[in-house]
Amino acid sequence: MEARALKKHIRSSPRKMRLVIDLIRGKKVMDALNILHNSPQMAARTAEMVLKSAISNLNNKAADAEERISDGDMFVTAVTVDQGPTMKRIQPAPMGRAFRVRKRSNHLTIVVGTKN
Repeated sequence: MEARALKKHIRSSPRKMRLVIDLIRGKKVMDALNILHNSPQMAARTAEMVLKSAISNLNNKAADAEERISDGDMFVTAVTVDQGPTMKRIQPAPMGRAFRVRKRSNHLTIVVGTKN
């Protein structure tokens, strides 16, 4: 059984989010939560929130099917970080020029499942 959680338009670059996400890919859910909770990056807070949502979605799905899933049986099966829309801003530069500032965003998808 699998369940997923999705968060779009996260205001951090996909590159920074992937550094955090690579730490939890394929791990047990409780280990992944501990890693994200103790990680100093700001992207870890958002990833932890999405992972908790995926766990809750899996528990709700199991309750609808009248099953019971323990936390030790759950794994992070798939995690993807896709690029979201980029806001383009202008910053003043010397001699009347202008530099473009790209404020990137990302979309995070976490899939949690059981072993079988």
